[in-house]
Amino acid sequence: MVQFANETVAPTRAARLVILDRDGVINHDSDQFIKSPEEWHPIPGSLEAIARLSHAGFRVAVCTNQSGIGRGLFDMATLNAIHNRMHRALALAGGRIDAVFFCPHTADARCECRKPQPAMLFEAGRRFGVDLAAVPCVGDSLRDLLAAEAAGARPILVLTGKGEKTLRDGGFPKATAIYPDLAFATSALLADDPAP
Repeated sequence: MVQFANETVAPTRAARLVILDRDGVINHDSDQFIKSPEEWHPIPGSLEAIARLSHAGFRVAVCTNQSGIGRGLFDMATLNAIHNRMHRALALAGGRIDAVFFCPHTADARCECRKPQPAMLFEAGRRFGVDLAAVPCVGDSLRDLLAAEAAGARPILVLTGKGEKTLRDGGFPKATAIYPDLAFATSALLADDPAP
């Protein structure tokens, strides 16, 4: 499923795209799930990092597992309210997320969209008309990195959220780049980015 931040957003062959996980990358994660807008708190520097990407001409998409819906912990109206809080906070920081792709299913559903399956990433690529081979995918968990690898994208691990545990446990793709947080990852991406 997908939510566009602005209905005027249109896919373009020239788009440059960055795909981000949500919990643990943009905002603080919780083992009890983020179940209300009041529980959504940005990681320091993450909103400014997204603003930098936006200003550099990147489209920013979020691909996030949200099994709390399938578990009955919150409903779509609540998820929309959480994302509205995220979009408002980003707007105040001068950035934007162009689309949010989410999987509402539990692991038992064995769907194609729940990471580590790559369907959400493929859908993001289709919506923006982008070849995923050049797309950075930033996550904090093994399933984020495996989804990026399965989609042929560039896996990036940040050490916020579950990132330090993911680093300790290993088993992630060998090509994974590792940064302390989204701000550091963004600085590296912008330093390596050719002019559009």
